[in-house]
Amino acid sequence: MTSHAPIAIPADVRSRLKALRLLPRRARGTHGIGQHASRSRGAGLEFAQYRAYEPGDELRQIDWKLYARSDRFFVRESERESPVTVWVLVDTSASAAQADRAHPQWSRLDHACATAACLVELALQQGDRFGLIAVGGDGVRLVPAGSGPRQRDRVHLLLRQLRARGGWPPAHLLRPVWERVQAGDMLVALGDGFDDAGTALLERLAAARREVMHIQLLSAEERDFPFTDGHRFRDPETGEELLGDGRAIRDAYLARFEQAQRALHARLQGAGIAAATGYLDQPLDAPLRALFAPGAAA
Repeated sequence: MTSHAPIAIPADVRSRLKALRLLPRRARGTHGIGQHASRSRGAGLEFAQYRAYEPGDELRQIDWKLYARSDRFFVRESERESPVTVWVLVDTSASAAQADRAHPQWSRLDHACATAACLVELALQQGDRFGLIAVGGDGVRLVPAGSGPRQRDRVHLLLRQLRARGGWPPAHLLRPVWERVQAGDMLVALGDGFDDAGTALLERLAAARREVMHIQLLSAEERDFPFTDGHRFRDPETGEELLGDGRAIRDAYLARFEQAQRALHARLQGAGIAAATGYLDQPLDAPLRALFAPGAAA
């Protein structure tokens, strides 16, 4: 991704985003009207607005009188609702430069930045505040939380500038994350999930009453290990190399990869962190739908 390349969202993905909601699992405050229902429901709450019916909405919410007049289903949003501040955390360490040989121009970082742009669109369509945090060899870079189209432009500007390099920074350099992400905020982390220090940060944020979600982004080659000949495998962060015959080590690799995946997901689940996995050869919104579609397990 060059510094001048737009953060493009494919038209089909943008269309599907309209059905998603960044719904927090914890109760929120009552600072205004947004699209995040608080736990205060029932009599005495004022009518907010109508919106088109979407799969997953309860039938009791449909305004049947309006349906009789318009022959279209609309839902009454009459609960007191509160906005949320959404933070997108992008892992920009050297491993984010990884790409599949079939599409060498599309790296994990490119995919993460495009996914971040999708999350920004979701926050924007809900009227939420949102900010960006990039963590990697350059330390911590961020766009403070704000709202509106100009805030989206500020986030896109930093996304275009990001480069994959270095490793995860030491804990003392992560102070800006703690200063900006407040209790009750939602943080969606994008990365491969293989850095123990990165997972530890998410665990600490979740324990400190932040709403944390993790979207693991992996290459198709990590998933399938299609190598069938002699190959040099290199860790981009440590420089360590392994020479091996792809066909000979494939079964052992896939077994260890599956074991590592199970361990990571169990660790996130134990910390109360909702998680989904996306691959570079899949649509951007695949893991977003797993987390934020109506009725999603998250």
